[in-house]
Amino acid sequence: MTDLAQFPITRKWPAQHPERLQLYSLPTPNGVKVSIMLEETGLAYEPHLVSFDSNDQFSEAFLSLNPNNKIPAILDPSGPNGEPLALFESGAILLYLAEKTGQLLPQAAGARYQAIQWLMWQMGGVGPMFGQLGFFHRFAGRDYEDKRPRDRYVAESKRLLGVLDRHLEGRDWIMGSEYSIADIATFPWIRNLVGFYEAGELVEFERFANLRRVLEAFLARPAVQRGLNIPARG
Repeated sequence: MTDLAQFPITRKWPAQHPERLQLYSLPTPNGVKVSIMLEETGLAYEPHLVSFDSNDQFSEAFLSLNPNNKIPAILDPSGPNGEPLALFESGAILLYLAEKTGQLLPQAAGARYQAIQWLMWQMGGVGPMFGQLGFFHRFAGRDYEDKRPRDRYVAESKRLLGVLDRHLEGRDWIMGSEYSIADIATFPWIRNLVGFYEAGELVEFERFANLRRVLEAFLARPAVQRGLNIPARG
């Protein structure tokens, strides 16, 4: 069995089950991508809550695993060639877990790269734009008198929603009939936009019938329902 004590992060978050994949996260849109993926694949894992309230993400222990001080991050005691693997960035983790399990990523080369393209679309567009919109609509930015920054992110978020809504016409999921990491990456952010950020009216979410249909199907999945609350908040 791999001795995880060599990793400083385990001093702050001791592994009760060191044979399992260790997840360091918080149930945010980026964080639940990985917990949902783990629930969907059935991999054994141990979740650890990284509390933003106590600035855990800036602790030396967490920075030893992710110098970028963002969740999620993982430590897999059974990585490639049986060696432990520490990994951060939610998109990279989704790809790794898909390859490790042989699940939720098409095997055919063409479809595989199409799924990856939508994953990159989410990472480069949906996450950053929706996050900025959330700041300017719900958090401190809402007090700014100049609404041009907010309106810029509203316009770009609506454009991105339109891109995906059109793509989903006649499709069950982003990749057609096959549920994949592209869906796991994207729909937590859409849920957050209309839920936690309360921006549904601002982006005219009711206009996007295909998005609403697929979001509902996504949220109905048992693994999604479990993953949305992992790690449990204290």
